This record gives sequence, C-alpha cells and structure tokens, in this order.
Amino acid sequence: MSKPVWWSAPAGVAAAVWAAAYGFQSQPPRPAALKRPHFTDVAPRSKFAYVTNNGLSQRKYFPQPLAGGVAVFDFDNDGKLDIFFTNGAKLPELKKTGPAFYNCLLRNKGNAVFEDVTRKAGLAGESLDYNFGVAVGDYDNDGHEDLFVCSAGRNALYHNNGNGTFTDVTRESGIGGKPPGTVSVGAAWFDYDRDGLPDLVVANYTIWNPRTDPRCSSEGVEYYCDPRLYSLSVPPRLYHNLGHGKFEDVTEKSGFGRAPGKGMGISIADFNGDGWPDVFVANDTEPNSLFINKGDGTFEEQALPFGVAYDDSAKAGSSMGSDAQDYDNDGRVDIFYNNLMGQIWGLFRNRGDVFQYVSLKAGLRRLSAPFSGWSAGFIDYDNDGWKDLYSANGDIENINSAGRQHDTMFQNLGGKRFEDVSAEMGKDFLRTGYQRGAAFGDLNDDGFPDLVVTSLNEPPRILLNSADNGNHWLVLALTGRSSGHDAIGTTVKVTTASGRVLYNRVSISVGLMSSSDKRVHFGLGDETRIASIEIRWPRGAVQRLTNVAADRFLRVEEPAVER
Repeated sequence: MSKPVWWSAPAGVAAAVWAAAYGFQSQPPRPAALKRPHFTDVAPRSKFAYVTNNGLSQRKYFPQPLAGGVAVFDFDNDGKLDIFFTNGAKLPELKKTGPAFYNCLLRNKGNAVFEDVTRKAGLAGESLDYNFGVAVGDYDNDGHEDLFVCSAGRNALYHNNGNGTFTDVTRESGIGGKPPGTVSVGAAWFDYDRDGLPDLVVANYTIWNPRTDPRCSSEGVEYYCDPRLYSLSVPPRLYHNLGHGKFEDVTEKSGFGRAPGKGMGISIADFNGDGWPDVFVANDTEPNSLFINKGDGTFEEQALPFGVAYDDSAKAGSSMGSDAQDYDNDGRVDIFYNNLMGQIWGLFRNRGDVFQYVSLKAGLRRLSAPFSGWSAGFIDYDNDGWKDLYSANGDIENINSAGRQHDTMFQNLGGKRFEDVSAEMGKDFLRTGYQRGAAFGDLNDDGFPDLVVTSLNEPPRILLNSADNGNHWLVLALTGRSSGHDAIGTTVKVTTASGRVLYNRVSISVGLMSSSDKRVHFGLGDETRIASIEIRWPRGAVQRLTNVAADRFLRVEEPAVER
C-alpha cells in the first residue's frame, strides 16, 4: 500500500493550496472508470476475539435483536483509522459476566492488519451492562477523540487521555443522568448553540428491565415481542457542554422533553438552511421526530409540517438506521431511513421548506421490500460523485428461512433513482447473517471508502474497497479553531474544473449505533482538477481554496473570524 498524499492549507489561505512537507508525491492520473469496485473482508488477517454477543438463549429478551455498535476513528492520532465495537450482556443478569461480552478496540497497524488494544486502552467496559451505540467526538477540544457509549443501563463517557488510554469520566461530567431503566440506543455530538463546545443528544427507546420483560410465543415457539407492546415512549436527552468537562441536562428546557418516541437512528444537519443544526430521530413504530433548532437554546419538534413524520400513506414504519446527506447534489440535505421486510425504506428529498417523499420514484419500493435494514448510510463507494445507499441487513427473528440476509448497495443513478448492485460487491459483501452496526471510513487511505459491519453472534467484517475503477477523489480533514475541533456541521462545496458542483459535510453520526470517519470525502469521477472549494464553518467563517488537484488528502484549519 502506497503512502497517502497529504496536503495542508494554512488557515488563512483563500487561493492556491500549499503542499505539506511530507515528501509524498501526487499519484499519476488514472484512466476513466472501467469496472465496479467490490469489497474484501480483511478481518481474518488480524487476531482478535470480539464477536457481537447478544446473550442469545431460548428465553428471548427485548434488547437481543440489537447489539454491535461500531465506531471508525483515529484514537491515537497516528493518521490511521481504528475501530471500536460495543457488545451486549448476559440476560437476565444484565451484566458483562466475562470477556465474551466485552467491548473491543482495534488499533490499525497498517497493511490491513489490526491489533486488539482493548485492555491497554481501558475500554473493555467490564462494569457496564448491555451496550448499543457509540458516539465519537472531541468534547473537550483537546485534539483527541472521546467516546460516549449507550446502554440499557448506565451510559458511559470515556475521555481520551492522549496516551493510548481512556478514562471513564461519566460521574464527574454530569452527562450520565437519565430516568432509571431508560434504554439508550444511539447518540450524536453536535454544537447546537454554536459556542464551540460539542453538545450531546441521545436517542432513547423505552423504559425496560429484564425482571418485567414480557414473553411472547406461538405454538410453543418463543419470539421477540412487538415493540408496540412496550408502550412507554421516552424523549431524546440533550446535554449542554458547559466546558471544563462538565455537562448540564437541558432536555426539558430545550423542548426535547415534550416529544417522546422510540428512538433508533439519529442524524444531525441544518435541514432548513438557517445556519443552526437540527436533529432527526428515526422512531420505531412511531412517527419520526425532527427537532428544529430555533437558535435560542430551544428546539421545536416539526416532523409533521416538514413531511418526515410518516410515509406518503401516513403510516409510521419500523424506522431503524438513518442518514442525512445531499444525495442529488442540489445543495440541500436530504433524509433516509430503512426499516423491516415488507415496508418501504424512506427517502425524503429536501425542497427547502418541506420534504418530498420520493421512495417510490427513486425505486426503493421494489429494492427494499425483501430486506430488514439496520445501520445504513450514503456512501460514494465508487467515487463517481453520487452518494449511493448502503444498508446492513438481517431480520429480527432467527426462526424463519428469510432471517439471514446479505447487505445491500443501491447505486445512485444521477440523483434520480437507485439500482441494486449488491451482487457485484463480492462474496464477502454478500455474506448472510443478522447484520446490525456499520460505519464508513477509508481504512487504508486509498481514497475509496471502506465498511465495518457487525453481525449478531458472529465476528465483524472489515470490508476493504478494491478501489480499482480509476475514478478520482478528494478527502478533506478539517480542524476547527473557533468552532469545535472536530468541525462537526462544517459544510463543503466543491466545484470541479468542468463546472460540476458537489456537496458534503462533516457528519459522524451515521446509520444506527455507529460513528463514521469525520473526514469529508468527495468522489470526482474522471475529473482530475477542482476549480474551487468553499468551506462554511459552524461559527460563520467562510473559506475558499482554488485550483486543487485530485487524488489527495487535504488538511484545512478554520481561519480566524473577525467579530
């Protein structure tokens, strides 16, 4: 594997891009796309014991269909993306009774080999219970990525000490509070008040404990109860970053407390274009939630007037994973969520003041019907400049022949419709199972995004992109100064030499229970030069770069803002 091409743009640059002094050479031009990339599982090349363990037994408990959160991030700042997995617990004890239930941190050693450093890092989570999602974010802006782990019981905030280890700081931070028995599925960091300090929103599902868990069966066969049997819905919780490692629970005064749901996937974006980040929550069997940021520390739930609460038949589906990206390159952020077999995965096109349900028009009715989707997201896997749709699939139950399913890749055809190209993604991509968590990131720095996927009671897959179709790319690593260090919410507009315009942004919370690479990726097709790059930072700075060559990683720091 050749070394990546890294370039740096000084914070004040608004014209030509400057080369960093790393001695790397630009890659030679490649031919136009000739074939479709595929994926190869490289996990067997590494030695680690992690298996997604949901405590499966003859007695079926409410949390068991869901386990195996994934984070792709660079925990040790060595320039290579590492991987973190969450795990379940033994039931009904609701405890990690041994290593089979421990969480796992894999350090990227390069050359598609990973090393298990969980013990050394202090991230096994022995004192936690049944874990679900993981949110990556540098909450104290010290340049080291921290972790928030969601649980059926106690949530946990891990501070990255910058020396390869983490410390559980939940108690002293004030971020762990929630009503007893609250099941927290996922979370996302974002700076909702634009003060430069990352805040946290947590998607919660219901109040539950194993002692009162109902049992459902038919003709002597036990199955997982319908989610609607757990009638109590609960709101997401919002924690305001006060600085110095302290947080305040502002769920009630922010307005989140007035909108309960059964939260699953969580996506952050400025959906109405007013400059303030909003929050979409995919709710299972209940109307979805869209919390519009009013810019004064409060939010208003507006899913119904914006058209994303239900599908076009006014039905609430089993919404699972979600993502918010501009799939049609019109400059507005759209919304996607998947759900279970027989339902239609939801695609909503942002029209500015309202969303249009376009699942049928985009072909998703036919494509998604056979699959139960969990984590999901937009990924330009072939670098043609159009964001494709990936979904990690597998049914809830293991008692029918359709339960084990393969993942899907739906090719974006010019921002109009999608086609299923899963069969061309390779045999490792098509492995059937009960897939759950999934995250994206360029693990080997070849400019093409890779996949990390968990499956219930099986080892995870680390799927490397073959990166062999000749298409070009650009990846931006953005560092906030006035804004948060992670630059979450920063938007990027790329105009190629031919005049083609592409949009993307810093977005870590993707899919379900998972966190993806924070770097901003652009596929460029056969284009080798970029006329201009416009970067809009969360706190108002606008930065422009011009005449940028393709096939490189570009480091950009936020410029100073005159106030």
